[in-house]
Amino acid sequence: MFGRRPDGRHVQGMDPIVHFTPYIMPRRYDAMVNAKEELDFDQMTRYIRDKRREGHDITYMGMIIAAYCRMLGECPEMNRFIVNRKLYARNHFCVSFTALKSMSSDEFVESVCKVQFNLTDTIFDVNRRMAAAIEEARKPEPANKTDTLVNILLKVPLLPNFVVFMARLLDNYGLMPRFIHEASPFHTSLWISNMASIGMNYVYHHIYDFGTSSVFVTMGRPEQKLIRNSDGTCRSKRVMPVGVVIDERIAEGAAFARMFSTVIKYLNDPVRLETPPEHVKTEVEMLPAPPIPDASK
Repeated sequence: MFGRRPDGRHVQGMDPIVHFTPYIMPRRYDAMVNAKEELDFDQMTRYIRDKRREGHDITYMGMIIAAYCRMLGECPEMNRFIVNRKLYARNHFCVSFTALKSMSSDEFVESVCKVQFNLTDTIFDVNRRMAAAIEEARKPEPANKTDTLVNILLKVPLLPNFVVFMARLLDNYGLMPRFIHEASPFHTSLWISNMASIGMNYVYHHIYDFGTSSVFVTMGRPEQKLIRNSDGTCRSKRVMPVGVVIDERIAEGAAFARMFSTVIKYLNDPVRLETPPEHVKTEVEMLPAPPIPDASK
């Protein structure tokens, strides 16, 4: 309330047009902007293969999240969100994604994971945090906060409707309890989905109007593409198409341009993600992520 929330602080001193935009477009689905990027799949594959030879288990999603995490340390505007027509700077960085618990010819069983990261995390830290979350999600009984909360709500008739109504009301005024923020995958910096893992191409996935997510990324199946060399000859390379949907109300267009160029810069040179950044720029004081789980236990 009064500009203070458990997950962020009200942004002041912005361009008046940026502040006024939520009044013109009060819903996220009014303000969604779609963009497609093509990542160098061959280069990403070579890096993953090299790291696995060194004993590091790196995934394509982990690479993208690590690059996005490093980008936020340079472009903190992309970690903002809109609630009740007000612009907030998020005080942590977390990512929501769906993990497959099992995949058979009959059915797909999924679990939603939400993982918090530090902006100083390396690509190895990011992948260890993700691996631990996926391992928890794949246990027979729900082990993460999201699955546990949803299972409790669904056991009582009409309770989901009441809880969602109250959550929206409390969230609008910054009064929603912190444990709901922590369990809700909709209160997140980034949603990401690997569509290729279920044989699909990228899509432009809507941003949920419930919660605080401002960016949704989907990864598609690799594609062959002809590239023209500087000498006029052509070569074939594989690219990973990604669909990106952004809430345009959170920043100026120049910030979105910096986001794309910075993420691609790190994906084209992922070795730079192996060490913590020397400097991290933030708009508010950031909450630390939980310790990285020990894989040996």
